[in-house]
Amino acid sequence: MAFTAKVKFSAAAAVVLAFSAGAAQAASCGKDASGFEAWKQEFAQEAKAAGVKNKGLQALAGAKYATATIKVDRAVKKAFSGDVNAFMKRRGGATIISKGRSLKKANAALFADIERRYGVPAGPLIAIWGMETGFGAGMGNQNTVSAIVTLAYDCRRPEFFKPHALAALKLVDRGVLTSSTVGAAHGEFGHTQFLPGNILNFGVGNMNLRDKATALASTANFLRGHGYRGGPASANRGAIAGWNSASVYQQAIIIMADAIDGE
Repeated sequence: MAFTAKVKFSAAAAVVLAFSAGAAQAASCGKDASGFEAWKQEFAQEAKAAGVKNKGLQALAGAKYATATIKVDRAVKKAFSGDVNAFMKRRGGATIISKGRSLKKANAALFADIERRYGVPAGPLIAIWGMETGFGAGMGNQNTVSAIVTLAYDCRRPEFFKPHALAALKLVDRGVLTSSTVGAAHGEFGHTQFLPGNILNFGVGNMNLRDKATALASTANFLRGHGYRGGPASANRGAIAGWNSASVYQQAIIIMADAIDGE
């Protein structure tokens, strides 16, 4: 997947999808595929209590243990190793800046409209877009529901991923996702790789983040919701940190965004 060898725990840090007061007892977790099918039956009760309907429950029942997702998840620390210069070299920072400047000009009306509505300029949106999917070239090929449900089951960070799993099932109910939707290894979806809970909370319009304009506007909405107050990315690091908690990632986005906007 172009430019997306890393995993974004990012955008989701602020997502809180509350379980209802009468929710069923939380399902246990597992460290391999052996308990996955039994766990899904337990989790289905939590999902029902959280408001997931038939389509979402059917998608949960059909979810498969995502071995590829677990493999990527175990390698996450390596993705953010080294200093910002090394990170940008690995991720093609110079190419993102160069192509990003061209895309800004080619889509000037779109970015002007997004900035007018959300107060976020083109630079950080383009930098994130390039970093996450190489401007849409690599949006992933892993089953989204299976990936996020597997991470909700896995004992490493179930408390982080369970709300996103519930969100994914609710998005299936709404028709935004389907049981066959594909995306990145951790359940991220679309041009800028939103986790399901963030689609639910910050997605705009029809929430189809495979549409470029919808994805970029949703990303601006996310950044505004995390404190972006206009101006360059370098003056809004807190909002960038809401997107991704890794310091090296934040530094890279700021460098690229300011270079794109400062031409």
